Amino acid sequence: MVLNKTVTGPDDKDQVFAKRLSDVKAFKFDESVANVFRDMISRSVPGYGLILQLIGLFARVFVQEKSNIYDLGCSLGDVARMVSEQTSTVDCSIIAVDNSPAMIDKCESQHEASDRIQWLCDDVQHIEIQNASMVILNLTLQFIDPNKRADLIDRIFLGLNPGGVLILTEKVTLPNQRADQLMIQLHQAFKKTQGYSDLEISQKRTALEKILVCDSDSVHQLRLKNAGFNEIYQCFSCLNFISYLAIK
Repeated sequence: MVLNKTVTGPDDKDQVFAKRLSDVKAFKFDESVANVFRDMISRSVPGYGLILQLIGLFARVFVQEKSNIYDLGCSLGDVARMVSEQTSTVDCSIIAVDNSPAMIDKCESQHEASDRIQWLCDDVQHIEIQNASMVILNLTLQFIDPNKRADLIDRIFLGLNPGGVLILTEKVTLPNQRADQLMIQLHQAFKKTQGYSDLEISQKRTALEKILVCDSDSVHQLRLKNAGFNEIYQCFSCLNFISYLAIK
């Protein structure tokens, strides 16, 4: 199996914030975003392609026979499809969940039918985690009410089998203001190298201001430990993005 194989679909260029808006509305994962999401995420998150490859690698190592894998906040389903490809010889089921009807519609239309992947349009907080060997929160937790994040992590831990893993990728805040502002500045510079204009960066930042709420690395670590995870590894770090591998 080729580890860096990914699913691709029609990739329109992200121009959601290219024109000056008189009133910047709160960010929504609607059809306009779903249509350009692959381009948007790859140009917005440094190392995103590597993050996907790492999730595929972890699936090959940790997924157990006759278990469930949950992709919570699956967007266009590329992670779920990667996991399916990398576990093709394992008897397992993949439950891919997103609360955006536009995203799930595209998952169902762009990915070949598979008995191993179930696409669900639902709030990830409503999903019962059971018999799981792998749960994926790939840039999802940051969009959940901060007061409800610990409960979700606790329920994931309880639903994982012994030896099961949680893969958590998040944009994080840094411990002091200077470092945090520097990483924000570098992240914005990265997006400019990807072709985004100052206007696009500014308007998207405004749209996400109260929707995407980041935690610090220490908050993530403590939350995972409090849930019961005693093996927690930073498996990816670039600018202000971190992926954690938490093993039960």
